[in-house]
Amino acid sequence: MSHETLGTHQPHDAFNPDEPATQATQATQATQGTQGTQATEASQAIQAEPQAAPQAQSNTVVEQPAPVPLTPGRWAHKKVFTTGEAAEICKVSQQTIIRCFDSGRLSGFRVPGSKFRRIPRSELIKFMRNNEIPTDILDGVSKRILIVDDDPAIVSFFGDLFARDSRYSLKSCGTGYDAGLLTESFRPNILLLDYMLPDINGNLVCKRIRENPALAGTKIIIISGVVNQAEINALLAAGADEFIQKPFSVQHVLDRINALVA
Repeated sequence: MSHETLGTHQPHDAFNPDEPATQATQATQATQGTQGTQATEASQAIQAEPQAAPQAQSNTVVEQPAPVPLTPGRWAHKKVFTTGEAAEICKVSQQTIIRCFDSGRLSGFRVPGSKFRRIPRSELIKFMRNNEIPTDILDGVSKRILIVDDDPAIVSFFGDLFARDSRYSLKSCGTGYDAGLLTESFRPNILLLDYMLPDINGNLVCKRIRENPALAGTKIIIISGVVNQAEINALLAAGADEFIQKPFSVQHVLDRINALVA
């Protein structure tokens, strides 16, 4: 089951909020005077999911399309889902959810007296985990990202990028001193940290965070132009979880954030 990473979204097939789902393809007209083919049940429709365009390999910062806004807490208390809702949550087509339901890969039940399929929350979570689909959207809890960089262009770029996605809350600062204060108060899930700061180097910030048991869950990604492997090794030894060299691919940064907070 393919699904999207942080910050990019595949186009969805159109779907109804409830079932039965409509045919995504039109019946072709018979050429020898025969009658038009009858629509079959949606679960029998064979339709390929839209494929994301391949990402070009790049070492530069490239703008990404704005993610589809999500509503925090929208699914937090919902216990049973339609196939349309499950498709929206999993970021796949409704036809894919129907096929998984009918094949037994996704468990649920039918509404008595109808063909409508319903999926309990526990079964949807199990399905998502089995297919490595992040379940954050069901919790309605945003992930906290702290950006520490003295370059206003970098701060502004990431600020604009993550501000588009309501799954994330964001703060930023430009010094190691402010980073120490904000990590205590903001408790970020992800720290995007520049190596060369005006007051201290990033490895000292890493050490101070790792010395605080309350911040054990904070993942640190160093983003820097450092090319000396010994310095990179020192940063990782100081507690950084990831090193990304400038210039960087935005998609790569998003993928690594996604992996670390999964």
